[in-house]
Amino acid sequence: MPTANQNLRNRKLQQQDSSERTQPPAGSRRKGGSKGGSASSSNLRFSFICLVISASLLIFLAGAYTDSFHPIIDGIAGKLGYHEKIYAVVIDAGSTGSRVLAFEFHHGYLDGRLVLDYELFEQSKPGLSAYADRPDEGAASIGKLLDLAKKVVPHDKLSQTPLVLKATAGLRLLKPAQAEALLAACRELFKTSGFLVNAQAVEIMDGTDEGIFSWFTVNFLLGKLNGRNTVAALDLGGGSTQVTFAPKDVSQTPLYKDYMHRVPTFTSYVEVFTNSYLGAGLHAIRHAVFTHRAAENQTKLVSECVNPIIHDKLFRYGTGQYYISGKDNPKATAENPVVDYELCAAIVKQKLLPTLKPKPVTLKQHEISAFSYFFDRAIETGLVDPIQGGETTVGEFVTKSREVCAEANADQPFMCVDLVFISTLLEEGYGLKAKTPLKLYKKIDGHEISWALGCAYNILTSRENAMKHKK
Repeated sequence: MPTANQNLRNRKLQQQDSSERTQPPAGSRRKGGSKGGSASSSNLRFSFICLVISASLLIFLAGAYTDSFHPIIDGIAGKLGYHEKIYAVVIDAGSTGSRVLAFEFHHGYLDGRLVLDYELFEQSKPGLSAYADRPDEGAASIGKLLDLAKKVVPHDKLSQTPLVLKATAGLRLLKPAQAEALLAACRELFKTSGFLVNAQAVEIMDGTDEGIFSWFTVNFLLGKLNGRNTVAALDLGGGSTQVTFAPKDVSQTPLYKDYMHRVPTFTSYVEVFTNSYLGAGLHAIRHAVFTHRAAENQTKLVSECVNPIIHDKLFRYGTGQYYISGKDNPKATAENPVVDYELCAAIVKQKLLPTLKPKPVTLKQHEISAFSYFFDRAIETGLVDPIQGGETTVGEFVTKSREVCAEANADQPFMCVDLVFISTLLEEGYGLKAKTPLKLYKKIDGHEISWALGCAYNILTSRENAMKHKK
């Protein structure tokens, strides 16, 4: 048996062996230092990753500011009284009626851009061109609209508020002397209006501007001006129609060399194709179809595009008054009076297609927003909701045109020719497929779809830029 001394010596040896096993080997301090360096390096990488994520988040938030945070910040600033209201008034003297739009803006609290708060929209009929031989009466009709605008613009802001009247296709189609007399009468009215006016305040608007301002309005209200996915704008008036879009591929630009324009946006600009097709408006095509093969001064007309049950329905175009009746055709019977659709479509094509040059061949590549008479005829025939608008297709317009032309409807005597025209314009004029979707609007977020908003924005921003340069 081991003695007590031997047991004690064995325990010491075991403790020494254990101590040696727990001691780091030679050179272990360097390795220990490496482990500390690895931890430090990991912390550095983690900090760098956090920095990258934070920077990315800030960039994202800056990009999302306009869409998400801009209204929130502006709302708070407005409640605290930081908004100074800015106004502009635009008179749209169209071919079928005159409209006043009074806009109230403020500058965005963080980026200074104009933000639309409110608008007044009122209209009167007939259009200014109907007063071609009575210019003072025409100016008086505009004066009534100005009185409505003065209820929106505070009295102490009148002299700082730009006022413009832009006449469209209705006045373009008048004799030059008649158009100038109307414009001169309106200029005299403007001088005593109290608003801010200049030498260009009353004029016939170029069709190019009409298209660009309409495109700007739609994309402004949809919040798409800062992105690459802007929408195409189709505006259908009484005397003309406008097509405006930003070509997706710069290689397409030579196709539209003489029709490309640079449009300023919030922080940059967009190159757009735009053209106004004079004579391709809804009332202009009606007139061309109704007077097909008629004598020059004939006012009682018979048309293949009107149902045979229709007799002497009044149609006004410019300063003229016409009485339209439907024409009998082999497809119509006493029990089932219909329009000969193919014959009507052939006449519409003959009158319409020569006016559409250049053809907007790449329009089909874009999301399309359509308004004015496109919207009106769609709601009147049940294609979209009468209040909200909605989406339909080119094919649905074509189908609806065939249905309407096969019905005898004295309440909508010219709906057949209107829908045949719109269908032909979209399908053969613009080259759109039957399945092409069309988003139809009258308002977006409660604001009217009108070139007037784009015009007002342009006037105010141009004025502010000019004042900055003077400083």
